[in-house]
Amino acid sequence: MLKLNKLLNKLIAWRIAHVKERHFLYFLSFIIGIFSGFAALLLKNLIHLVESELTNWIPEETGSFLFLLYPFIGILLTILFVRYIVRDDIGHGVSKILHSFSKMSGKLKSHNTFTSMVASSLTIGFGGSVGAEAPIVLTGASIGSNLARLFKLNFRYVSLMVGCGAAGAIAGIFKAPIAGIIFTLEVLMLDLTMAYLIPLLIASITSASISYFFMGDTVLLKFTHVHSFEVGNIAYYIILGLFLGLVSLYFTRMTLYIEGKFKQIKNKFIKLLVGSFILGLLIFIFPPLWGEGYTTIANIFDGNSSNLLNSSLFFSLRDNPYRLLVLLGGILIFKVMAMSATTGAGGIGGIFAPTLFMGAVGGFFVARFINTFYDLGLPEDNFALAGMAGMMAGVMHAPLTAIFLTAEMTGGYGLFMPLIITSTVAYITIMRFEPHSIYTKRLALRGELLTHHKDKSVLRLMQLKGLIETDFEIISPDANLKELVKAISKSHRNLFPVVDGEGILKGMVKMADVRAIIFETDLHEKVQIKDLMYMPEHFISPDDNMEEVVEKFESSGRYNLAVIDEGKYLGFISRAKVFSKYRKTIQDFSND
Repeated sequence: MLKLNKLLNKLIAWRIAHVKERHFLYFLSFIIGIFSGFAALLLKNLIHLVESELTNWIPEETGSFLFLLYPFIGILLTILFVRYIVRDDIGHGVSKILHSFSKMSGKLKSHNTFTSMVASSLTIGFGGSVGAEAPIVLTGASIGSNLARLFKLNFRYVSLMVGCGAAGAIAGIFKAPIAGIIFTLEVLMLDLTMAYLIPLLIASITSASISYFFMGDTVLLKFTHVHSFEVGNIAYYIILGLFLGLVSLYFTRMTLYIEGKFKQIKNKFIKLLVGSFILGLLIFIFPPLWGEGYTTIANIFDGNSSNLLNSSLFFSLRDNPYRLLVLLGGILIFKVMAMSATTGAGGIGGIFAPTLFMGAVGGFFVARFINTFYDLGLPEDNFALAGMAGMMAGVMHAPLTAIFLTAEMTGGYGLFMPLIITSTVAYITIMRFEPHSIYTKRLALRGELLTHHKDKSVLRLMQLKGLIETDFEIISPDANLKELVKAISKSHRNLFPVVDGEGILKGMVKMADVRAIIFETDLHEKVQIKDLMYMPEHFISPDDNMEEVVEKFESSGRYNLAVIDEGKYLGFISRAKVFSKYRKTIQDFSND
């Protein structure tokens, strides 16, 4: 190991001396694109292999009680893998990436380069109602993070390589290089200049090219553009956007609510039983809730909506349009519960596929509802496509990603207008109720969210503990003026905290308040500190974030504020040090 480290250090030294940094970033992004592309291929094939072996022989005409058993087995295997092999939390992949940025490290553990793939293939292959995209994004981002840190790049370039890995993962799994780049900028919120878009382009196109090479030029969901966009349908696409904006709100709130309920269950075996039972029961009643749901979306695109009732208890109702609408509504409602039960029970997966699934079903539901009751002849496949973009824009707060990903992954480029209309309306609708996406909600509640608002982001990157100054001369409340004079002679500060024997701050003395009497030697023994001190109105708690610290400086007008923890004196924070640290952090945070 020591020899390997020496060899690596020599390689890094040679690279610094002979290879321009920007050229090295291009090369590294190419390598990351290759690894991300192969990871995406491997994960999709693993899921398909497990799923096909389990479900190909189930008859279409009847339900199967195996739907009740499969999820339990898959989640149990996932839990055993995570608990005894990984021994770490690998859920919520995109939130983990955002959290690594919020800590200004971009550090993702090395095991994330493969563990999420294995765990999600077990969960989804056995019917877990989640998507493979978040795990593969975490995998790609981890590849970028670990390679960048291996070559000792700074935080800015580590973040860029994390973004390259994420972009490559999206591009590889969907064959959508543009969407991969936009996802990195819009969802991961990397603040990059045009010069650093080149590595993202390299990683994305490399990964997508690998997918094309091994899987051909077919897209994940083939959309046959039969019906052209009609201007007269704009009002209905607006209605669809409003509907999906509200469904997105339901998706976000219900997901977080159910996750919270599962967290209250401390016994992991009970979690497994409850979650897998709920999931199995929902799949048994609504088989389209099985797995990622791309088969359901393909059936909608192909005009085979009656196939949604295959292998279900409702197979005999497939030709009844009114009951089909009721079942579609049930699928929309219960998909969120199936997804949350999967992750709550211990399964690993993301919200990408469930979001696209609900968008397609929601778009189809709206068009079919209007056509059934008003016979307007709306193109149901177009509405399903637009619904996918609208739902993604609402849940992820990423309208550009939604538009380009939907178009690229389906080949539906001729319908950009309805994609844009539906996505924009859905995004505006949910923003009225929910300012944070499902990815950022948890971080925002903890004040750890890194955003494109650079001032707030820089403040959140600053750590309060590193700003506390302790070189102030402490005075006892029982001291007199003579002892204060001695403290003044040793100090270069003009503030003197008065602290008792238990470390409790009793007050402070300002140099300006005693300047007139410190040379009156006859007063040195007579004047007591308790007569000179005052208790500050404003102080800082160790639990305050930096935004609160800045607000306290502004409201108080002070240049130094004491840091007090439950009455105990810890030190001072100065306005000058905060500003200096802010300047340094923004230099590290910004790009050339």
